[in-house]
Amino acid sequence: MDKAFFINIMKEIFLKYPAERDIVFILGAGASHPDGVPLKKDILPYILSGKNSEITDSVIGKEVIQFITENFDFDISLENYPNLEAVFGYLDYFIYNNQSLSSYYSQTKLQIIREYLIKLVHHAVNLHTDKEHTAYHNFWKRVLYHTRNFSIITLNYDTLLEQAFEEYFKTTGFIDYSIPLMNYEKTDVLKNFNFWVNPNQPVIVEHEVDPVPFKILKLHGSLNWKYCNCCNQTLLTPWDRHIDLNKGKFLGYTYPENERYEYSCPIDNTDFQTLIQPPSYTKVMDQPVLTQLFSEAARELRVARHLVFIGYSFSSSDVHIKALLKKNYKKEINITVVNNRINKKLKSKYAAISKEIKFLEITMEEFISDNRYFNDIFN
Repeated sequence: MDKAFFINIMKEIFLKYPAERDIVFILGAGASHPDGVPLKKDILPYILSGKNSEITDSVIGKEVIQFITENFDFDISLENYPNLEAVFGYLDYFIYNNQSLSSYYSQTKLQIIREYLIKLVHHAVNLHTDKEHTAYHNFWKRVLYHTRNFSIITLNYDTLLEQAFEEYFKTTGFIDYSIPLMNYEKTDVLKNFNFWVNPNQPVIVEHEVDPVPFKILKLHGSLNWKYCNCCNQTLLTPWDRHIDLNKGKFLGYTYPENERYEYSCPIDNTDFQTLIQPPSYTKVMDQPVLTQLFSEAARELRVARHLVFIGYSFSSSDVHIKALLKKNYKKEINITVVNNRINKKLKSKYAAISKEIKFLEITMEEFISDNRYFNDIFN
C-alpha cells in the first residue's frame, strides 16, 4: 500500500476514558443463561449424571466422579446432587489447611482433583459457548444506542459477551480486559499471538471512525485465558477454549486444516492452567490476575453514576463481591436490579448493599428488548 495513501485513510489515536461512567453493568449467570450457558446449579448434575461419555470415559472425569461419589451422598435417579460450592469448599478445606484426607487423597492428590474439577466446569460451560449469542448481540445494540460510556463487570466464564461484540470491533471500539497479556508483547516467540489490539496503547484506525475502549472485567476469570505459573503471564486465545479431558491440556486447531494441537506456554513451554475462580465457600483471592481485576473493578464502581445488575442473585459463596461493592460504590448513585425472580430473599441480599434499589422482575431478553427501561435509566 502506498504510504501517502495509508496516511490519508488511517490515523493513530489514543483511547481515553471519561472521568465518570454513565453505567456499570454487573452480569451474573442469568445474563448468559438465555444463550444456553448452564447455571451453576446445573454443572454438577451434568458432570455426574453419566449422560456425557466424553466426561465419564475420560481420566479427569473418572477421578472427579470417584472423589465425589466417595465423599458426598447423591442420587441420580432422584436428581439429588451435591452443591458445587460444597465440593470445592471441601477440597479447599484440606488444601488450605495443608492436610490430607486419606493415604490415597494426599494434599497433592486433592490439589490435582481440584484442578480436574475446574477443568470439568470449564468443559461444561465451553460446550455452550460456540452457539448463537442472540441475547448479548441485542445487549450491545441496545446499550450502544444510548451510550458508549459504560463498563461491564461480569462474573461469568463464558465468552459470549465478547463474541457478540465482533461487529463493533474497531469501528465502535476495542475490548479492554484491563490485564497484561502475552499478546501485547512484540517478540518473535509471541508473533503468532500479536493479533489482539492493546487499547491502552495508540491504535491505528480509519479516519472516519472514532472508537472508544470498553472495559470488560471478568472477576472470576475466562475460558479464553490461559495462565502460565512459570512466567506468571496470561495468553488470550479468543477462539481456542477446548480441553483434552484425558491429558488435561488446552487444545488449539489449525485453520483451515482444522488439525488439533496442544497448547503450552510459548515462552517456557510450561503447560497452561485454567484461569477461572471456581465457586467455593472458601475464597482465597491470591491469583495475581484476578486480584488486579478486583482493583480495577473497585475503580469502576467509584466512578459509576448508575449500577445495573443483570441476572445476578448474590450467591452465598460471593461474599467477596458483596465486600467489593460495599466498600467502593458511591452511596448516592442509582441501582437497578434486573432478575426474572424477585423475592424477599433476593431483596434482602441486595438490601445489605443499599436500601434504595429499583427491582425489575423481568428477564434479560425483556430488559434489552424494551427501550423504555433504558429511557428510565438515562432520565
